[in-house]
Amino acid sequence: MNKKISKEEVERPGYISLKDLTEEKEIEKLALKLKDVLSKTNKEVIILCVGSDRSTGDSLGPIVGSMLKEINFPLPVYGTLEEPVHALNIHKILKNVKEIHHEPFIIGIDACLGEPAQIGSILFKKGPFFPGAALNKVLPGVGDYHLKAIVNCLDSYSPVQSLNSTRLYTVMKLSEILTKIIYRAVLDDDSFSKGPFKKLLTVED
Repeated sequence: MNKKISKEEVERPGYISLKDLTEEKEIEKLALKLKDVLSKTNKEVIILCVGSDRSTGDSLGPIVGSMLKEINFPLPVYGTLEEPVHALNIHKILKNVKEIHHEPFIIGIDACLGEPAQIGSILFKKGPFFPGAALNKVLPGVGDYHLKAIVNCLDSYSPVQSLNSTRLYTVMKLSEILTKIIYRAVLDDDSFSKGPFKKLLTVED
């Protein structure tokens, strides 16, 4: 779980809100941004999804990782519901990634907290993010670029409660959207939402 997103940060390029009728256009816009970033690197691209399945709000990363695995995504993916990447093992995972992949280009995926009006939005940003910042954990930065989804608002007195009280519907919906963005950016294909895994990625409210 990443830190709370500020108002200034959401006004920067790469921030999209998915609460209106332009959701599909916004997904395509962000997929194109990610595709452009990936086209400019010659390094091996790794998708690193951070979070824990023990907390609803923090489970977004592992859910995205599992969704990508389910559709046989062609790039290496770390962090799934079966094998999550979290505070207790992130140092080991990052070490393994660097040993297996020579100077990889890492796209980090994580959930974060924001203002109430920002819930359901996604931020795409250059540089690493720092998992656990909202809980005052000191962990290594992750990613050359990263995608963060705002899953809930921050209760400054009890950030753990913010994570545990997050709606599963919100997490699943944002996980589906992130998976679509990554899929389209890498495979230049919009058939993902029409394929056999549509039921897996659709949550009834």
